[in-house]
Amino acid sequence: QVQLVESGGGLVQAGGSLRLSCVASGTSGSDFRIIVMGWYRQAPGKQRELVGTMTTSGRSNLIESLKGRFTISRDNDKNTATLQMSSLKPEDTAVYYCYAGVGEFYDGEDHINDYWGQGTQVTVSS
Repeated sequence: QVQLVESGGGLVQAGGSLRLSCVASGTSGSDFRIIVMGWYRQAPGKQRELVGTMTTSGRSNLIESLKGRFTISRDNDKNTATLQMSSLKPEDTAVYYCYAGVGEFYDGEDHINDYWGQGTQVTVSS
């Protein structure tokens, strides 16, 4: 089992910046490797959508409309992912969820499981 804990959300004025962080940790005795880690968001009344993720090798799939304002980074050694957001707009208001695709070995074989953080609220005021 893997836990994801986000931090860094809050209220910011339009044009401002926020930095979200996520750290992954395993329960006692767990053996895991993070394959991909990143962020999704869910605005009120809308479906959860991809913001972007990054593989262990550094490949990112940050959605095109956010490039230039958002940046994803990872520290593989520390099992962390960071979302740096700048020039924020009111439409960026959402709950931001950390996501990790994790490889785990148990029951004698490899598994790939999805994990989610609890979400952190980002509110951008106009």
